[in-house]
Amino acid sequence: MNNTYGKDLLRFFLLIALQVLLLDHVNLGGYINPNLYVFFILLLPFEVPGWLLLISSFLIGLGVDLFSNSTGLHAAASVFMAYLRPWVIRKAGAPADYEGNLKPGIADMGFRWFLSYAAILILAHHLILALLDSFRFAEAGMIFIRLIVSSSFTLLLVILSEYLFMRRRK
Repeated sequence: MNNTYGKDLLRFFLLIALQVLLLDHVNLGGYINPNLYVFFILLLPFEVPGWLLLISSFLIGLGVDLFSNSTGLHAAASVFMAYLRPWVIRKAGAPADYEGNLKPGIADMGFRWFLSYAAILILAHHLILALLDSFRFAEAGMIFIRLIVSSSFTLLLVILSEYLFMRRRK
């Protein structure tokens, strides 16, 4: 169990660093703003208590906020994502008994399950981020386009990262 938390802690810091040093500087036409740090929240084990899930999500969002000067947007979106996560896991059809060693990844749960799980949570995260960032009805079309494009690009990065990490675990 300690080894799992050690890997999660390492992933926490690596994803914050990757986000603020590299991905925050990727802005293609104002539409694509990838947020790979959500990968940390997606990969937390099933048995993580709710309070720890919320605090961990708040801290990773706050870490990104501190370095990107975004006044709590990422923290709020991350906490919302963490709040929805148990509901999405139940609705996505995860087994009732996780047998202690299953993780919410492609290797244990399959591609279809992971795709629906990750897509819903990433879309929810990006929706809150977009609404808090620029809540203007005059820009609803632009917000919707950015939401779909950024969510899709983030989902693609998450799936590629999951395959990369899955390959290293074997």
